[in-house]
Amino acid sequence: MSLLRIPGGLVLAVPAAAAPSDAVRHCPLPARLYLPLVQERGQALHCRVQVGQTVRRGEPLAHDGDTEATVVPAPTSGRIVAIEPLTLAHASALEVPTLVLQADGRDETALLPPLPDWAQRPPQELRRRLAQAGVVGLGGAAYPAAAKLGRAVSLLVLNGAECEPYIACDETLMRSRAAEVVAGAAILGHIVAAEDVVIALEERMTEAAAALQAVLAGQTQIRLQRVPTVYPQGGERQLVQTLCAREVPSGAYPADIGVLVHNVATAAAAWRAVVLGEALTSRLVSVGGRGVRQPGVFEVRTGTLIEHLIDSSGGYTEQAARLVLGGPLMGLALPHDRIALGRGANSVLVLGADDVRAQAAQTECIRCGECARACPVQLQPQELWRLLRQGETGQAAALGLRDCIECGCCAFVCPAQIGLVDEYRAAKSALAIAAEQRRRADHARQRHDARNQRLAREQAAKVARVASRREEIAQAQTATANAATAPEPAPAETAEAAPRSMDKSAVLAAIARGKAKRAAAPPPAPPPETES
Repeated sequence: MSLLRIPGGLVLAVPAAAAPSDAVRHCPLPARLYLPLVQERGQALHCRVQVGQTVRRGEPLAHDGDTEATVVPAPTSGRIVAIEPLTLAHASALEVPTLVLQADGRDETALLPPLPDWAQRPPQELRRRLAQAGVVGLGGAAYPAAAKLGRAVSLLVLNGAECEPYIACDETLMRSRAAEVVAGAAILGHIVAAEDVVIALEERMTEAAAALQAVLAGQTQIRLQRVPTVYPQGGERQLVQTLCAREVPSGAYPADIGVLVHNVATAAAAWRAVVLGEALTSRLVSVGGRGVRQPGVFEVRTGTLIEHLIDSSGGYTEQAARLVLGGPLMGLALPHDRIALGRGANSVLVLGADDVRAQAAQTECIRCGECARACPVQLQPQELWRLLRQGETGQAAALGLRDCIECGCCAFVCPAQIGLVDEYRAAKSALAIAAEQRRRADHARQRHDARNQRLAREQAAKVARVASRREEIAQAQTATANAATAPEPAPAETAEAAPRSMDKSAVLAAIARGKAKRAAAPPPAPPPETES
């Protein structure tokens, strides 16, 4: 297959401390686990349990509403001891209601019925299983996996291209659990009826490629494809562009051109959910940076606090300067480490003082064009920034602001130290809020119009009922008037009525004579007295 190199991008050095290995370290189960009742994407969840209730590992604790496309499984067995506020792993750093699960140490598991014959099962049943097991996209977005599998596609891509430094969880997964990735790829390919299934990984991942090739020996349905080690090659749209030599249109999704992209870890989780009946209760998380003593890749239960994971990694070093969830370019700087790790958390990075670029004073844009050359979406970052500074958000949107993937390439190369990504992120958020307000206004207008139409229909029906009643009354009045003006009955009719009248008079006269006779009769004599 001939590959198309993505435009722009950066070639970033991978620190030696971030090198993956075949060994997966297990983070000890904490005494308490914290499950926010808000999804990683910001939507509120509906709680299914109550304080004091005992649960087993894998049982659903919360879901996303009517569709239940997202279920939050219990990461271990224990008891729900509280619902308390906890800082959410989000740019807002808001405190949200969070379930607190006290582990009982037994780790009892509630398995779903295994489906080893998945190839004979309909796709709808397998999608339902993924939803029941709480399987979401493990590449970072945590979007419900089943929701992306509702359309048939010609090409299924399993994304193993980790392009940000320090993130090594997917590469470690492919090296240590290649069979699970391949088996999961086959299941996902069956669900979407894919004609071609590709596992994409970076050229530098030679050990992972060898492990996958060993499992794929003799197979023809699934194949490997090495892609350039360029940031952000792991982006969904960039990966599709490289593999298919086609660009996903603005405002569209890869599925609109017949391509579906899922993360390799999602494929492994799908295999465990379908074949073993296991819910998604843990994931691999990279821990790296100069600020942590024992970096590595850990198997971590969802709901584990970052402070517990750092303690399991040997704790902070004296150089620790910044805590980041994710990678150094697209990651989220955290205010503290009492934040729970969700299913979308793939990396915890503790940067050292030498890794944090000193915040230089921002200067004016010199229009050098470096940001445009680095942009993988081929936008004009400097022009977008100029429009946003002038308050022309609408014009910026027309120039493709919504297509920005917030990769940070433009800000990384900017010699003027302008925080371009922060500007774009804030503007995109404002556009999203405005769009939501318009949607709500349109919905309110539709409801208002529907109400007016309903009232008009009711008024028309009322008018029709009143008119009908008036017509009935008029008809009755006409009938009464006609009866009053009708001519006298014929003599034959009078003769027929006379005997009936005479019979009635005779009866009344007989009754009167009887009453008079009883009144004229003497009273009866008293009975004779008897001797005593």
